[in-house]
Amino acid sequence: MKTSAIAVTGLRKAFGDKVVLDGIDLDVPAGTIFSLLGPNGAGKTTTVNVLTTLMQADGGTVSVAGHDAATETKAVRASIGVTGQFAAVDELLTGQENLQLMVDLSGMGSGEGKRVVAALLERFDLVESAQKQASTYSGGMRRKLDLAMTLVGNPRIIFLDEPTTGLDPRSRRTMWSIIRELVADGVTVFLTTQYLEEADQLADRIAVLDQGRVVAQGTPDELKRQMPGTHVRLRFSGLSLLDGAARLFPESTRDDEALTLRVPSDAGTKSLRALLDKLDEYSLSAEEFSVHTPDLDDVFLALTGRTTEASQ
Repeated sequence: MKTSAIAVTGLRKAFGDKVVLDGIDLDVPAGTIFSLLGPNGAGKTTTVNVLTTLMQADGGTVSVAGHDAATETKAVRASIGVTGQFAAVDELLTGQENLQLMVDLSGMGSGEGKRVVAALLERFDLVESAQKQASTYSGGMRRKLDLAMTLVGNPRIIFLDEPTTGLDPRSRRTMWSIIRELVADGVTVFLTTQYLEEADQLADRIAVLDQGRVVAQGTPDELKRQMPGTHVRLRFSGLSLLDGAARLFPESTRDDEALTLRVPSDAGTKSLRALLDKLDEYSLSAEEFSVHTPDLDDVFLALTGRTTEASQ
């Protein structure tokens, strides 16, 4: 079993009368991608601020890389990297100078620093633009440079706050690929995102935060399986076959025009086998057979009462 890179118990935070975090529990295994989802105002940024020692909690315990975030802030900061929602690059400096600045701030020796800068420029495909001012970079290049700067100190835990907001689809997929590579190297990634597809693609585990509480937690597949709406879709070649199948499954929904039948199912192998056996028993065969499960949009809407768009 993997050790916890981040462990949070009973985390509470209020600003005056407004309770922002109302006793949340999180556990992030080392070497995994953990995604925190939630509508605006749910408490995502406050959670990240507490975990990264930028803010003190009012209650609960927070352990990051085995260190108490309240009493061992220096040790926590030495173990983490943080990439915020907006790229924190100096636009007057070149890409290489931005990275060199981070090396200088880290107190690294000049020989090692040069090697680190060269390796990061290579890794993030920024070698050709290394001598250009960051102000000339595209949004995707800026985000890559920002993440490269975060990696200068070789942190084992990285907090990514909406790392692909505003990027075009190609740049977003490049960032996804870099994030996956980091985790393959053993880094732990704590990701907040407004893109449910991003959480679905990347996260090993997801927690959904709403009004300061964790309303669901699990793998993307576990969360989707909790939702009603999973069904098997059968398409038949004629109306008589559709009639026969509809009589076999009274809880199903039919579409005469498309000659399809939607049969509620948990999508498990046992229930699928039983469904197909029943059709076979009555000599009914479908032309097409597919399983449909709710996506994270459905999960999000059911849990928070808001669509993804409302959360952006």
